[in-house]
Amino acid sequence: MTPYLKYLHPYPFEKLAQLKRGIVPPNDKEHIALSIGEPAHATPHLIQETLLTHLHGLSKYPTTKGIPELRMAIADWLSRRFNVPSELIDPETQVLPVNGTREALFSFAQCVIDATSPAPVVIMPNPFYQIYEGAALLAGAEPYYLNTLEDSGYLPDFDAVPDAIWQRCQLIYVCSPGNPTGSVMQRAGYEKLLRLAEKYDFVIASDECYSELYDDENNPPPGLLETAYAMGNTTFKRCVVFHSLSKRSNAPGLRSGFVAGDADILQQYFQYRTYHGSAMSLPTQHASIEAWQDEAHVIENRQLYREKFTAVIDILADVCPISKPPAGFYIWLKVPIADTEFTQRLFAQENVTVLPGSFLSREFDGFNPGQNHVRIALVAPLDECLDAARRIKSFINSLK
Repeated sequence: MTPYLKYLHPYPFEKLAQLKRGIVPPNDKEHIALSIGEPAHATPHLIQETLLTHLHGLSKYPTTKGIPELRMAIADWLSRRFNVPSELIDPETQVLPVNGTREALFSFAQCVIDATSPAPVVIMPNPFYQIYEGAALLAGAEPYYLNTLEDSGYLPDFDAVPDAIWQRCQLIYVCSPGNPTGSVMQRAGYEKLLRLAEKYDFVIASDECYSELYDDENNPPPGLLETAYAMGNTTFKRCVVFHSLSKRSNAPGLRSGFVAGDADILQQYFQYRTYHGSAMSLPTQHASIEAWQDEAHVIENRQLYREKFTAVIDILADVCPISKPPAGFYIWLKVPIADTEFTQRLFAQENVTVLPGSFLSREFDGFNPGQNHVRIALVAPLDECLDAARRIKSFINSLK
């Protein structure tokens, strides 16, 4: 077995199950799970119907690169969404379909990291999506955690990274909009990162899977490729973005996403994937084409989340500090007691499950930036979210 397996941490939901073990919640209250970021809105009919229409495609092996129509639909969407001229995104060399961003974010590091070089480093935000850390460790690299704190708007402070770390850095993961904070990195942040990548020659993996869930309809979050283009990096050198239909189109079970960017990197990643054996089924490809070509269901989806944020925050605002994040579907809530105790007691008293913030981060520079926070995923239907908010309010009041 690879010796790197011993460095892996238990997954947050394993820790959560252990934390709740032995606790018997009140049986007169239905359980409400707000701990996992699994979209619960209905998957659009156009996706379901297209999937059914193309089930005959299951009789064929799909190719790793995917059908040209899918890559073209993705390239067209990227061009429209991020204001990049269509001729700069070549669907033949700069787009690859993937089976959701999770598998791609993990496998990308296995392909990119050169573990034979001295002490390779992968930089990632802290708190973070644990796949970044596991990908780095299993690729033979050292994770370096960038604490994202309230004082900096929960955004990574690239100036805080020592020069010696940048020199060893081979890959950096950034996530905007952020999980769990919903923070959005603006163009200036991407510009700084792009200049650092050019100076120190590392690859940027930009996880943008929450990019289509935002509060201001007239102000969508910027992305890495559009910033690179604006800076004159028209080949997107060192840049790879990761997108998914899971959050955008409420289709987590479809396992459909893509990577796009630097053609040289993607050519090597494509070669890796031909051995990795992760081709997307033909029915899924056809359903994905329909999803990437339709924006009406995405606009409706954003509105559903806005309604939930507004209603939940209205209930909780007079018992705890809370504000609407600019994007995503999480509330990153400060709590008055230890986050693990808050989670245990909330479940025991109100039968509501949230996720301790410390389970999403690591102690770095002397403290864990997720401590005394919980992540609340507003994925349940509106009435369940309102019920949960009232129970959380009652619980917080009981602490006073």
